[in-house]
Amino acid sequence: MRAFERYLVPQVKKDLPKKMVFLGGPRQVGKTTLARSLASPASYLNWDSGEDRQRILQHQLPATSIWIFDEIHKFKKWRNYLKGLYDKKPARQQILVTGSARLDLYRRGGDSLQGRYHFLRLHPLTSDEIRGTRRDLQDLFELSGFPEPFFGGDKFESQRWSREYRQRILRDDISSVEVIEDLGSAEHLMLRLPELVGSPLSLNSLSEDIQVSHKTIQRWMNIFEKFYALFRLSPFGSPKLKAVKKEQKHYHFDWTLVRENGPRFENLVASHLLKWCHLYEDIQGRDLELRYFRDREKREVDFVVTEHLRPILFVECKFADKTLSPHLRYLKRKFPNVPSFQLLWAESKDYMSEEGIRVAPFSRVDVEIKKVIEKGLAY
Repeated sequence: MRAFERYLVPQVKKDLPKKMVFLGGPRQVGKTTLARSLASPASYLNWDSGEDRQRILQHQLPATSIWIFDEIHKFKKWRNYLKGLYDKKPARQQILVTGSARLDLYRRGGDSLQGRYHFLRLHPLTSDEIRGTRRDLQDLFELSGFPEPFFGGDKFESQRWSREYRQRILRDDISSVEVIEDLGSAEHLMLRLPELVGSPLSLNSLSEDIQVSHKTIQRWMNIFEKFYALFRLSPFGSPKLKAVKKEQKHYHFDWTLVRENGPRFENLVASHLLKWCHLYEDIQGRDLELRYFRDREKREVDFVVTEHLRPILFVECKFADKTLSPHLRYLKRKFPNVPSFQLLWAESKDYMSEEGIRVAPFSRVDVEIKKVIEKGLAY
């Protein structure tokens, strides 16, 4: 694989001289590779390595300008350890901490590190990031945005990786932190969920299907989300819009789990939008959310990006259907100043509707959509 700089590298470099940087996100998304690209091999210390663990515990740290700690959250006293290092470090010493989803969970367990670090979330590759790699959106669609299967370039190896990845999340990451007595049923739920992408999720139906209680399904969904196996969207709307209030939709960080083309395209777009929302939350401190619209009249628009609960972007996805969504038209009429897009997969048409809705292939307007989110309420 050729040299490839991830999108968060400039921000990590900008933050390191000021505070510690914690780099989180899904497993195997490229956190360690990003970290190691910033310094010499001597700077990197992995808690899972016996030799590195001994050096950490004995404070025999390398004489380098940056210390990179990987998986150190597995050390019970890791917060106090890092606090001591940070408070006593030389003025120009930099500290970068990476790890699995547990890093995100464990960092919230106390306030001893408060004010001493910036937290950044690394997401899978997206269309704006792969430009110049001689890859296209079709590869992203078929192979996923995780670096290993994407750059591997083999569809069957990607499917193999995806199956093993899902098992590792459940049996390695989740089981090491959460007590799940019925792993078989939890795995059944994880296998069932990709078939339901794009529609409001009924936990009652899942409870009947998996034959466990509603409370258990809710708990497992919360766990899957905490460990970056999936993410959920809440509905957007006010009483004036007669919007639904509780029904959530879900999507997967690995969109290749979704077999049908239409829902997979929708999942891919959802992942792009969430990544850009998290980016500007993390580096600008903004209050962004990715939601969807659905009302009691069954009108539905795939995605609504909000800032301070105010809509700043509407997006509808159409893999094969070329007709303009009447539901998107309805929402655009309610909020005429909100930039709105109907995204097509490979259709060549590109036009602006009478209502001001841009209808175009996603590959042609993805950067424009990212800029809308970047500008936010100042648009």
